[in-house]
This record gives sequence, structure tokens and C-alpha cells, in this order.
Amino acid sequence: MGPVKALSVMQPWTWLLANRHKPIENRDWRCHYRGRVLLHAGKKVDRDAMRELRAGFHPVTGERLEIEFPDEFETGGIVGEAVVVDCVDRSDSSWFVGKFGIVMRDAKPLPFRPCKGALGFFVPEFAPSPQTAREAGR
Repeated sequence: MGPVKALSVMQPWTWLLANRHKPIENRDWRCHYRGRVLLHAGKKVDRDAMRELRAGFHPVTGERLEIEFPDEFETGGIVGEAVVVDCVDRSDSSWFVGKFGIVMRDAKPLPFRPCKGALGFFVPEFAPSPQTAREAGR
């Protein structure tokens, strides 16, 4: 088994995925990967989606949403994990708007861990913690 891969997604979409509000991630490319994936919150924020969500509306359908959001959305690191179970070109999900949808299950938030993102699925590189760096220098 190789290293765990990550997928970078703009906030607030990453938070919605990690907290099981959004079960599908839209892409314009087909995904062949299946298995556990870390959810990386990119540094860019989708301001239009954020505005709609903060106003209480689904950013895709415009319907009312009853979701309590954090005051701040973390960016530039891992914020959750999920299991990629499928890639579809059709879905009944109100969140599906892409050419393809990466279907995720068993999502959960994780403590924030900073790291750089990348396009597509990638293996995240984490900076060593100060304690690990001190131990390595012994």
C-alpha cells in the first residue's frame, strides 16, 4: 500500500465535503482513483459560494440551507479525509454540476495540518514538527 493521496479543493467546498454536507466533488476530468483521500483546502476561496452559504442558500440550487458554518475556514492544508468510491458523469445529487463527479463516503474533518497543494491527486509533503526536527538533529 502506497502513501495516502490528497485532493485539493477550494473552501468552502472542502469544509462541506469533510463535514458530510457535500457527497460529490465536481471535476472536468475522469477520476480512476479509489480509496482513502485527504481533503486539502487550497489557498483560494470561492467567494461567490461563500457569500451564498453565509446567506443561507445552496450555492448550486439557490434553495435555503440550514447549516451552521465556522467563523473561519482554514486554507493551505489538510482539513479532512474521505473515501473515494466512484466517479460518475451523472448524479441526482444537488451538488453535482461537473462534467464528472468524484463520489465520496465516510468523510470526516481532521485537525488542520498545513501543506502545499497540487493539481489532481497528490501525495502531501508535511513539514516536520518542531519536536521531530529537534529529535532528528540529535
